[in-house]
Amino acid sequence: MAIWEAGEGIVEFPDGRRFRGRGLHRPLGAGIRPEFGVYLVGRDPGVLDWPSHWLKWRDFGLPQSTDDALIVLREAHARAESERVEIACDGGNGRTGTALSVLAMMSGIDPENAVNWVRAHYRATAVETPRQRRWVSEVSARLRVEGERPDA
Repeated sequence: MAIWEAGEGIVEFPDGRRFRGRGLHRPLGAGIRPEFGVYLVGRDPGVLDWPSHWLKWRDFGLPQSTDDALIVLREAHARAESERVEIACDGGNGRTGTALSVLAMMSGIDPENAVNWVRAHYRATAVETPRQRRWVSEVSARLRVEGERPDA
């Protein structure tokens, strides 16, 4: 087990965890494969060669279940301490950026700056809709209540 080397789509958070964000419409290629993946799409992405979770999450929208999303993102956060974890949606922007913003908060990024931090360190197009940005704020409040935010 190992973390990602620096490269395209790799985001390193202040706690040292690294995630690869990507769009599923791009071929994976011959590069290093993830050891765990979180796939944020409207339909089941099918069988992969590594452990993964599918979160039902329509394009430009929100996850079907915030509870399920937090369970999966908590697992991804824990696994990224020692494994290569990939977060992906169709284009690698809105849903992926939204999930990375939640992971950023779990990793110590100030909740008020999580979206902007992800845009600066991953992609400027991350978190595409106002609704996705509001969801990050709602999750931030929930993480604070549950004691998982740095300012809790």
